[in-house]
Amino acid sequence: MPSYRTLLAFAGVAIHLLACERRSDGTMGLPSLPLSSVESTADEAPVALNAVSPMQYPRALLEQGIEGRVLLRLYVDSAGRLLPDSTRIAESSGYPALDSAALAGAPGLKFSPALRRGRPVAAPFLQPVHFRNPHSRSASP
Repeated sequence: MPSYRTLLAFAGVAIHLLACERRSDGTMGLPSLPLSSVESTADEAPVALNAVSPMQYPRALLEQGIEGRVLLRLYVDSAGRLLPDSTRIAESSGYPALDSAALAGAPGLKFSPALRRGRPVAAPFLQPVHFRNPHSRSASP
């Protein structure tokens, strides 16, 4: 069962994702606030630094209006570098093409490191990746 802190972190993630800029090509700009949830002893989660998400919306699913969320489990070192073999799907979108797109785009994500007592530390964390069709009614402007 997730802790209260984890649930609050996920609520914060959802709020931050609503602030993402959706582009007509299926990419989205990431907000400058933390988007991840730390599952370790870190005091502060790694922060996504990408101005634009490296995730590419699969064209066939975009054209069909299919949307979904993939939850990635990532691990960054104390310099904020994503460890290449650490990326896993923690929760599938239910669409293999979206899951594959999230995995393929993950190496392009850049992070500041997690912090513990103000010092950079390596940390595992969860990173949601939302694929939202910019032309659907559910996508906000």
